[in-house]
Amino acid sequence: MGVITTEDCHVLVIGSGGAGIRAALEAAQYGETILIGKTIAGKGGCTVMAEGGYNAVLREADTIVGHLEDTLKGGAYLNDRTLAEVLVNEAPERMADLVRMGAVFDAEESCMIAQRPFGGQRFPRTCYAGDRTGHEIVMTLLERLRASDVVIRNEITALELATDGGRVCGAITSTRDGGIGAIAADAVVLATGGAGQIYDITTNSTAGTGDGYALGYRAWAELIDMEMVQFHPTGAVHPYDARGRLITEAVRGEGGILKNVHGERFMSRYDPERMELSTRDVVARSIATEVLEGRGTERGGVWLDVTHLPPEEIETRLPSMLEQYLAFGVDIRKEPMEIAPTAHHMMGGLRITPECKTTVPGLFACGEVAGGVHGANRLGGNALAETQVFGRRAGEAAGRSEKQKKRIDPEQFEAVEEKIARFGAGEMKPSECVAMMKRAMWDGAGIYRTAAALTTTRETILDLAASPLAASSGPEILDAWTAQNMLLVAGMILDGALMRQESRGAHVRSDCAVRWSVEDSPYGHTRISPSYRGIDLPGRIA
Repeated sequence: MGVITTEDCHVLVIGSGGAGIRAALEAAQYGETILIGKTIAGKGGCTVMAEGGYNAVLREADTIVGHLEDTLKGGAYLNDRTLAEVLVNEAPERMADLVRMGAVFDAEESCMIAQRPFGGQRFPRTCYAGDRTGHEIVMTLLERLRASDVVIRNEITALELATDGGRVCGAITSTRDGGIGAIAADAVVLATGGAGQIYDITTNSTAGTGDGYALGYRAWAELIDMEMVQFHPTGAVHPYDARGRLITEAVRGEGGILKNVHGERFMSRYDPERMELSTRDVVARSIATEVLEGRGTERGGVWLDVTHLPPEEIETRLPSMLEQYLAFGVDIRKEPMEIAPTAHHMMGGLRITPECKTTVPGLFACGEVAGGVHGANRLGGNALAETQVFGRRAGEAAGRSEKQKKRIDPEQFEAVEEKIARFGAGEMKPSECVAMMKRAMWDGAGIYRTAAALTTTRETILDLAASPLAASSGPEILDAWTAQNMLLVAGMILDGALMRQESRGAHVRSDCAVRWSVEDSPYGHTRISPSYRGIDLPGRIA
């Protein structure tokens, strides 16, 4: 091994999804910007897969205050209020940016952008492009990206953040064939997305392995609320290789009804006022309860039914869902969909300021890798808005960073190479390690949690982390490195879940009696302190 490529820039953006592309576009106005991603720009990540929509207050009948209140209530008041205020205040203008860039959203006869109802919101404020909203946004951003001065480096993985004097000054990288390189930068933006792939069943792309959380942690950044993992209520159950594939909330927004195996519309038992348009945490728990109590299908799901809607409405407003299920041999115009909860979104992440600064100088974060915006539960439609609001803020703040005398310490290369060399001594394949971790996390740290199950799962994760991995070729080395990132993040989730001895939002401790409402709960943010190293890390609650 050895350094085969070195580059220098003003801003390095790691992650080429919706937030990363927007950050790179903004940063490029201030100096040379390099955008790297372990996939191809616009092809990986979750933004391009997002189906439902983008929340923004666009009607006089709606209000910014209402959007804020819905976001805070939906987040069980664990949100960083300042970040939530930034989101709701700037989402309309960022939507206008997309339209000016050429994005095409569904519109009403009045030429106003059409908006549909989503769970936990008092007003239909979710803008959409059929059920391919994220794809429309990313394709629009990509056109701008290709016309910009941003240098794009596809299929480049950030192994470690480089630091100098306590400041992040770039990254040590690897190509798919194992070539090690470095990119020095005055500022680095992490926009690496979430970590759904830590769970056995997930909506996330294969890139959703939590690398940014691990990168930030090893650079001594502070993370918050890592136990807050959102399980989307509606993921595909069948066929087996499609398990967890997202069934957009737009299906329920357009009038879809949830029924158990007996044909009962069961949400009346759990939230009779909002029914299927309750918040995601409530709907996911309701479905899980129906299945656990024996009212689910043979495959462990329930039914999501739109057969009462006019066929032309399904064809127009839910084209992806129709196409997807036709490929499965199911015509949703005539038959219900079999669905169950699936790991979907991380509400926790790196602690940031409104300018997207982390707790480490020179390091910024935006999108799902950052925590605090959504609290204990994210409202559907707020994530796409977050990518544009905070992507813009992160890119601009990083771009305004002062020029630094950049130096990447050779010892950091040596540490990376030593870690890679240790992979050759292992016997367990990275794929075997990841499969065991995913199953353990699904069984022990899912929708319903107990201290006993979390502790057992934690021991499994620690055992896996202590097991040397077998890797020799470039792709195997990257897989092993990613597996260790995933184990580190799994440990953070478990530690946060053990620390938070209450049920709140997406985090349900069935062994804890809750004696307070979320408004007066003694538990604030759980923090993974950068003062501790490795997976066996204590935390604190602030």
